[in-house]
Amino acid sequence: MKSIYVGNLPFSTTEAEPQGLFADFGTVHEARLMLDRDTGRSRGFGFVKMDDAAADAAIRALNGTELGGRTLRINEAQERSSGGGRHW
Repeated sequence: MKSIYVGNLPFSTTEAEPQGLFADFGTVHEARLMLDRDTGRSRGFGFVKMDDAAADAAIRALNGTELGGRTLRINEAQERSSGGGRHW
């Protein structure tokens, strides 16, 4: 299973939108938007978890496409090398 980084999302994006976008390529095991802890608003990026082959196909097809007037940046998520926070 791969974790996919989905960046440059419109701040109005709901969790259902990335889930629906990626579902065309296979089963979405998890979709999560990163929210500002003070305001609860989207921070403009999130993560989607899918099986490897479906994730690869989705990354190839969706990177550089447009959602809500913004060009999406989609790639395989990389583990953060240092610092705190949650990894998933």
